Amino acid sequence: MTNLFNQQETLSLLEKLVKIASPSGYTTNIMRFMGDFLKEHHIPYTKTNKGAIIVTFEGENNDQHRLLTAHTDTLGAMVKEVKSSGRLKLAMIGGFNWNAVEGEYCTIHTADGKSVRGTILMHETTVHVYRGADSLKRDENHIEVRIDEKVLSAQDTRALGIEVGDFVSFDVRYEETASGFVKSRHLDDKASTTLLLQLMKYIKTHNVKLPYTTHFYISNNEEIGYGGNSNIPAQVVEYIAVDMGAIGDGQTSDEYTVSICAKDATGPYHYELTQHLVQLAKTKSIPYKLDIYPYYGSDASAAIRAGFDIRHALFGPGIEASHAYERTHVDSLQATAALLYAYVTSPMVEMEE
Repeated sequence: MTNLFNQQETLSLLEKLVKIASPSGYTTNIMRFMGDFLKEHHIPYTKTNKGAIIVTFEGENNDQHRLLTAHTDTLGAMVKEVKSSGRLKLAMIGGFNWNAVEGEYCTIHTADGKSVRGTILMHETTVHVYRGADSLKRDENHIEVRIDEKVLSAQDTRALGIEVGDFVSFDVRYEETASGFVKSRHLDDKASTTLLLQLMKYIKTHNVKLPYTTHFYISNNEEIGYGGNSNIPAQVVEYIAVDMGAIGDGQTSDEYTVSICAKDATGPYHYELTQHLVQLAKTKSIPYKLDIYPYYGSDASAAIRAGFDIRHALFGPGIEASHAYERTHVDSLQATAALLYAYVTSPMVEMEE
């Protein structure tokens, strides 16, 4: 396995990324960070009207291109209603279960730039008052935000600058363990974004000449279904979504290998390109698992649905407890980094005429 993985640098960058609030629709700060990182390492980039970033490294073959994408946007919420009590009703951003954020500390981001702290709770949390609350459905009708300010009415809350449409981000609780685990919300997909940034930095610093012109697309709308399905150059033949591997009963993916997806909820990925990734992993002795994700869609599948004539594939680090309090291991990050480098320096898949 090619040793390009700097664990200390990678984890330091990952921690910075996950701590920047970026629910879908509220990604200006994280994309500004991306731009600053690229400028620091003298890597030119362009921005799309949607706010995504595209970096291009010209390769020896400029007729056939590759594109790799990861996304910076995360799950989150918006203020749906300012209740008469002064508390907040939420509207979900992205796909998660309300119980995954029940009891979590959060930040309300007001339109005038203030950050107001709060806690996401069931309205019927107090056991000394509400009997049977444990059996109540966790949904938008019972979940609310308790604001950490003296508010007794909707008028009090609005006086803080809080209004319908304000974004709400969840505390990430980032932690690294001595045993190599990384625990945090929003490892999906900031772990993969970190690895792409590190790969771009390596290519630039070591003046690596890639065999094909390769684009790195950092999208900011994936969690709501359409992050990387625009601004794809016409020369792109192979499109790789770098995103998490889903772990659970019946899955082969784990936290210690790179997960290569054969099929998700949208259908099979391009067979020959997927097998190319598998063969690269075998040849380079990169620990991998081939898997099917039953309730999953990626920017690559979004691009296919949008009608782009590309070969698409998906791989990334295995992430435990996806869309909740997530965890992975440095072994999975290292394996993913190795497969990324092996892929961008490999020959393109040959198809029969």
